[in-house]
Amino acid sequence: MGARRKSGKRSGQAVVETALMMPWIAFLFVGVLDFGFYSYAAISVQNAARAAALRSANSQYSFSSTTSCIAALGELRGLPNMAGVTSCDALPAIVVITPLNSGTSPQCADCVVTPGAASVQAAVTYQTIPMVPIPGLVVGQVTLTRKAEARVLVR
Repeated sequence: MGARRKSGKRSGQAVVETALMMPWIAFLFVGVLDFGFYSYAAISVQNAARAAALRSANSQYSFSSTTSCIAALGELRGLPNMAGVTSCDALPAIVVITPLNSGTSPQCADCVVTPGAASVQAAVTYQTIPMVPIPGLVVGQVTLTRKAEARVLVR
């Protein structure tokens, strides 16, 4: 028959290990949540830039910033600080539309291949909500800027 342990000798070991690991587990959990939010925000901003560029390219040289703004805000509506935002002139969302052709800098992507081609570039800037700061990596509030280019539709 094997030797029996005394029941009270090591009873606090699990509590001590849990107490030592809880700050690290909490830090890891918060980091995963922040990384997921920043990833979602970056994807949403890229989609907003693409939508604004496509809307401007389809507006037949009018490059309406209003319709591009509406398209961008439609893509950004799922982000937490975008409730009630109706303009694209100030943070948390700024949309800048730039017509591009062979005479502009930067030049359009098709200008080398197709002389006389024109396109539009949309730059969307979004400022995130304050999150948990990670010293040395993230200050808590990040400003994301993404650009997209679409060829102008000529009819």
